[in-house]
Amino acid sequence: MRLNQATDYAFRAVLHLAQLPPGEVVEAQVIAGRECIPIRFLLKILRLLTKAGIVNSHRGVGGGYALARSPEKITLLDVLTAVEGPVRINRCLVDPEFCSRQGPPHCAVHNALRAIQTTLIQQFQSYNFAQLAGRTSSRPAGEKLKSGEPATGSAITGPEPVNA
Repeated sequence: MRLNQATDYAFRAVLHLAQLPPGEVVEAQVIAGRECIPIRFLLKILRLLTKAGIVNSHRGVGGGYALARSPEKITLLDVLTAVEGPVRINRCLVDPEFCSRQGPPHCAVHNALRAIQTTLIQQFQSYNFAQLAGRTSSRPAGEKLKSGEPATGSAITGPEPVNA
């Protein structure tokens, strides 16, 4: 599985907005420059994110883009599905008609792929943009670093469950 370039850029654009003070509006040109994203490509991505309710578009003088909801309520999965659509690692998981072995009762591979897909979705859902922006700790309370010191700061080493 490979995420496309638009998804990578969308992650970076949303992270940029998540790092701003709440409600701050920024021009697409600023995001493009700071995140090294071609402006024409970014504008297409921002339209997808706006349609998905992740970003708000503000027109006119002083216009630009801002998050439509708090970074705690936007997950990597939200952005991924806004850009690429639902996570499906194999066509047989979309519709049993695509499976030449007639689906789960007859195909061990189908069952394995479904479990992998479920885990993948859960992992993308477990990271929100407040964590990624360093606004909250991403480690479970009390987790130790390799050096044995208590976990502090905002380094992303493993997700905390997100209740979105």
